[in-house]
Amino acid sequence: MIIGGGIAGPVTAMALQRAGLDVEVFEAYDHGSDNVGAFLTIAVNGLEALRVLDLHEQVTSLGMNSPGMLIFNSRGKRLASLPQPGRTVKRADLYQALRDEAVRRGVRITYGRRLVDASITGDGVRAVFADGSTAEGDLLVGADGLRSRTRTLIDPDAPRARHVGLLNTGGFATGVTVPGEPGTSHFIFGRKCFFGYLVHPDGQVWWFANPPSPREPTREELAAITADQWRARLEELFRDDTGPMLDIVRAAGDIPPAWNTYDFPSVPRWFNDRMVIVGDAAHATSPSAGQGASMAIEDAVVLATCLRDVPGTRDAFAAFERLRRDRVEKVVAQGRRNGSGKAPGVAGAFVRDLVLPVIMRQVAKGNAMAWMYDYRVSWDTPVSTTAR
Repeated sequence: MIIGGGIAGPVTAMALQRAGLDVEVFEAYDHGSDNVGAFLTIAVNGLEALRVLDLHEQVTSLGMNSPGMLIFNSRGKRLASLPQPGRTVKRADLYQALRDEAVRRGVRITYGRRLVDASITGDGVRAVFADGSTAEGDLLVGADGLRSRTRTLIDPDAPRARHVGLLNTGGFATGVTVPGEPGTSHFIFGRKCFFGYLVHPDGQVWWFANPPSPREPTREELAAITADQWRARLEELFRDDTGPMLDIVRAAGDIPPAWNTYDFPSVPRWFNDRMVIVGDAAHATSPSAGQGASMAIEDAVVLATCLRDVPGTRDAFAAFERLRRDRVEKVVAQGRRNGSGKAPGVAGAFVRDLVLPVIMRQVAKGNAMAWMYDYRVSWDTPVSTTAR
């Protein structure tokens, strides 16, 4: 049983199916994820993990290639450029493609099943859903995201996600001409707010903004802010900056309610005898890392190979954690560092503008991010019970 029908759920289902398991996905909402969210980038390591599951072509037919990034300060000065190969896709398109392919491969997806409880039985696990229904299986995989119910069932004392002090909003703008080659990520350190955009080959501009928010607002507080109010706030934040931010914000057809940004420095317990967590449920990373989806996809492949090769469910889960924990926590830490410069204040911005170009040149010259992007998961290499 797989809890969660977002990105991690269907990919994990297809990976476990390939390993010989019979799988069913239980999604909390009574519909799919059509028209949900803005966009995300799957890095090259995530794309290669998709290739292992023969999902590469389905995803690379979506969105646009994103070969690299340019970084600017609030005065329009270019601070750095860096290769960052990946594929940027609309979140809803990715959900739909993965869900449709999972169904085509015979994965059962049941909607309207929000997990509220689960208990280990003699030879499996029994799940209880909010509508009173139940389901039983040999094991349960929590691919249920940042607010994972599975995580708290495994460990009632599991830590709460850490608010990183930024909000996120974004969308799509048409009828506006902005600088840049199609697919290149443009990141702008505004005086008061961080901004990013890409130009799709069809001319549409995909954009996001990270307004600083030291306090963590509630969902209700964020939902109460109208699109017009957000537009006015963003215009005020970028009024004194150089760049196309105001033109993009004014051309945006709709500005969705903002959402909080979180990460998990470390989740102490990933599994028990019959339950395990993957993706954001185990290691949510700030969007600043650009690795959230890729980490979930890697998890899916590694978990499947562990269950295939390691006798005993608990030992297989332990092997999965050994193979994944160091890497994902390093990615979470990198995302935290990346995000810390988005709202540094006047003095911090001055230092950043001096130091960042030097750091980025060293990163590019020494291939310092190879540990992140060159990582590959293997389907054919047997998993050792002691391998790291």
